Amino acid sequence: MAEHQTPSSRQGLPDLSKSMIWMLSFGFLGVQTAFTLQSSQMSRIFQTLGADPHDLGWFFLLPPLAGMVVQPIVGYYSDRTWNPKLGGRRLPYLIYGTLIAVIVMILMPNSGSFGFGYASLTALLFGALMIALLDVSSNMAMQPFKMMVGDMVNDKQKSYAYGIQSFLSNTGAIVAAILPFLFAFWGLANTAPKG
Repeated sequence: MAEHQTPSSRQGLPDLSKSMIWMLSFGFLGVQTAFTLQSSQMSRIFQTLGADPHDLGWFFLLPPLAGMVVQPIVGYYSDRTWNPKLGGRRLPYLIYGTLIAVIVMILMPNSGSFGFGYASLTALLFGALMIALLDVSSNMAMQPFKMMVGDMVNDKQKSYAYGIQSFLSNTGAIVAAILPFLFAFWGLANTAPKG
C-alpha cells in the first residue's frame, strides 16, 4: 500500500533549521515596527504640520484603503513573479517595499522642514501621501514574507514557522512603542517647533 504523501513531501521540501526559519520570518519584526510607528506617531506628526486634532481621522482612512488595494495586487503578482536576475519570486517586492518604507520614514517626520508652511494644504497633503505610501510599502513587504513560509517550509514545520512570525510581529510592535521613549532618553528632541 502506497504511503500517503502531503503536498510538501511531493514537492520534496526538506526540513529547515530553526535558524533558517527565524531568518525567513525576521522581516515581520521590521514590518510590524513600521505599522506600529505609523499608528502610534502619525497623529503627533500631523498635529505638528498643523492638522486640526478633530480631523485626524480623515488621514487614517488612507492607509486601510491603500492596503485593501495593494495587498491583493502584490499577493497576486508575487505568486506569478519569477526572475532569477531580480532575486526570484518574492525578493523584488521585499526590496522595493523596504526601500520605499525607509524613504517615507525619513521624509515623513521631517516634512515640516520642506518649507510648505504651517497648516498649509500642501503640508497636509504631503503628510497624507506619505502615510499612504508607508502603508503601501509595508504591505508590499508583508505579503511576500507571509508567502515565503508557504513556499519554503514543509507542513511539519509550518506551525512552528507561523508561531515565529507571530512572535516577531508582536515584538516589532513592542519595539516601535518603546522607540520614542528611547530616543528621548538618548537626547533626541521629542518636541518640534511649530510647523
